[in-house]
Order: sequence, then C-alpha cells, then structure tokens
Amino acid sequence: MTLSARNDIFKGGIILSALSLILIALGGYFAFSAYPDAMASAAMRPQGIIQGLMEGRLEPSAYVPFFTMLAAVLYSFISILLITHFFEKTQSPEILFFGVFVISLSFEFFRLMVPLRTVFIFPSMHLITASRILLFARYFGLFSLFAASVYAAGLDVQKQRSTFFVLVLAALVIALRLPINSIVWDSTLMPWSAYQSMFAMVEAGILVVTVLTFFISAYTRGSRAYVFIGLGTFLVFTGRGLLINSDTWITPVPGLLALAAGTWLIASRLRQEYLWL
Repeated sequence: MTLSARNDIFKGGIILSALSLILIALGGYFAFSAYPDAMASAAMRPQGIIQGLMEGRLEPSAYVPFFTMLAAVLYSFISILLITHFFEKTQSPEILFFGVFVISLSFEFFRLMVPLRTVFIFPSMHLITASRILLFARYFGLFSLFAASVYAAGLDVQKQRSTFFVLVLAALVIALRLPINSIVWDSTLMPWSAYQSMFAMVEAGILVVTVLTFFISAYTRGSRAYVFIGLGTFLVFTGRGLLINSDTWITPVPGLLALAAGTWLIASRLRQEYLWL
C-alpha cells in the first residue's frame, strides 16, 4: 500500500471520528435523560476480570457508558490526528494497522442506540445492525493490532492490501454470524451477543500472541524499540478493555490513561525506528 493511500485511510479516520463526536453530541441531547431507564433494564454486567471483581461491591452508574463512549471517540480523534501528523511522510507498515485499531474506537458511538430506542420507537433490526457494526469495528481493530505485530516480525510489506481485506473479511464473518438479542443488553449498553466467554478467550489469546510477536521482533531485528512497542500493545489492549467495559466511575480513567500511555509508546518508538529511513 502506498504512503498516499495509507494517509487517505488516516484522513478518513479523522473525518469519521469527528462525525462520531458530532453524532454523540446530537444523540446525547435527545437520549441523555434516558440513560437511567436504559441502565435499569440492563440484564447483566460486562465481562472481564476487573469488572467481575466489582460485581456485588459497586453498582453500575447510569451515565458511565455515555462518558466512556465519548472518551473512546475523543481518544480516536486525537490519536489518529497526531498519527497522521507525525507519520505523514514516514513509511511504516505497522503504523497502518495500529492506526486502524485507533480508528475502530470511533465506532463506539453506536452504543447510543440503546438509550435512543427508549426515546424513539424504531424497529429492533436497527439496533441489531448497529450492534453488528460495532462488533465488526471492535474485532477489526483487534485483528489489526495483531497484524501490526506480524509485519514487525517480517511479513512482506507488499501484501498490506491483501492483509487489510483478509482482516475485514474475518471481522465481517464474526459480526454477521453472531446471534444478537435486541432486547437484552449489559450495563455498558451493549446488546447481548452469543459466545461471549469464548470470544473473551480469543481476545486474550490475540493479546498474548501479539505481545510475544513484538518481543520476538525485538530479538530478530536487534531493536529494543519493539520491546517497548510490545509493552505499549499490552497497555492499549488493557486500556481499551477497561474503557469500553466500564460501568462504574473507577475504571474509565485508568483505562483511558493506559490507552494514552500505550499509544504514546507504540507511536513514538515506531517513529524512532523508521524516521531515519
């Protein structure tokens, strides 16, 4: 993929995240008061070790999902803006896929659909479609982060376009095949989807393999930068999970800080690694 085409993807991500912020502002205007009712109808808490520890100790707060959604999209907007600025003339196969991961968080605004449905009556199919788009974005982002590690390990740069479409196809298969219940959602206002425990294990596996691949790249390429990139990857995985699965006021700030720190580690070390080329 050419530098120009990659930059066009990043610029599209800037536009998408900016539009997402506008939609959150508009949707929040109509649906903000409906969050307590939507939260009261939540059938479960989100999965995750940290979230599991809080169950029975801290009750979910109605407005946390709104602010975590806003924080995720704002993170996406600021991060892809900075990535585009600092890597505009720097060729790096890893930064393309990390940028896609960053852009994927701008789709979190689709969680507005649950409270909006309590205000405006619309067919459940709209909610299911929004949920599938969000699931696609989440898995596409995770797969892209994994792809970044594979390119660090030495995958042929000429295959970027093919890899990109393979990731799109894999995320589409998951998003379109998973059963989704439009009348059941968790306390993050994400509609229930099947096989959540299985996919939680898949995500954990992707995290382990991705981080290890970056560490192996540090050895094979003789560059300590990839050790820090691996640590940054662990932080963005962890921060993303904390942020999008938060339903109390305790976890969003640590999640956002982990995301920001991991993003800085990955982007700064990649720029250091490729700036001289």
